[in-house]
Amino acid sequence: MKKIPAKNPRLRLDSTSYAKLQRQVLERDGWRCQVCGSMQNLQVHHLKFRSHSGSDEEQNLITLCAECHERMHGARH
Repeated sequence: MKKIPAKNPRLRLDSTSYAKLQRQVLERDGWRCQVCGSMQNLQVHHLKFRSHSGSDEEQNLITLCAECHERMHGARH
């Protein structure tokens, strides 16, 4: 019989904890978009979307400028 691995519950933080995590990600990424290097209009992007069971964990987040963030979402849909 094949053993099915248990699902890992997705981590979703409350708004205060998420705001702290966003700042940590921005600091980790040197306050720069990780695609183009811009330091303007920065946002934090989920590599695996929340809607696809992506979690609010540092390793699932990356800093992008608004333009690259918009392109990233356009490329996936």
